[in-house]
Amino acid sequence: MSDTFVAEAKRQGADRREPNRQTATQQGSPRQEAARQESREAQAMTPRVDVLEDATGITLLADMPGVSKDSLEIKVESDALLIEGTVSAATPQAMEATYAEVRVARYRRSFTLGRELDAGRIDAQLKDGVLKLRIPKHEQAQPRRISVKVS
Repeated sequence: MSDTFVAEAKRQGADRREPNRQTATQQGSPRQEAARQESREAQAMTPRVDVLEDATGITLLADMPGVSKDSLEIKVESDALLIEGTVSAATPQAMEATYAEVRVARYRRSFTLGRELDAGRIDAQLKDGVLKLRIPKHEQAQPRRISVKVS
């Protein structure tokens, strides 16, 4: 084991015993702290997605375990579909974590929608951590069967 690794492990152990103590490497200017906070907020996990297509549209299945309906946001801007969700941390009422090693996870994924898809009629369902989006095609983009008359 390297000396650097051992020193880092000891420092982390000391931080666990004294959660309010900050080491010299953790302290910084307000600008550095704001940059760290912004960096943490910008980090997001990419949910795994299956895209299934049929003649009438596409179905998108996104794995987003731990995301509730209230913390899920789906936006469509011009031809871009954005899915964002935050995993809710389970803490008892009237209690606040003084020290926590588990961070609240965020999911974020974006897609470009084709012109044949009707973004105004998207149907969204969330069940058991799986988001199901149904995006139908415009009527004129769907295949039609033309009947032939015998004369």
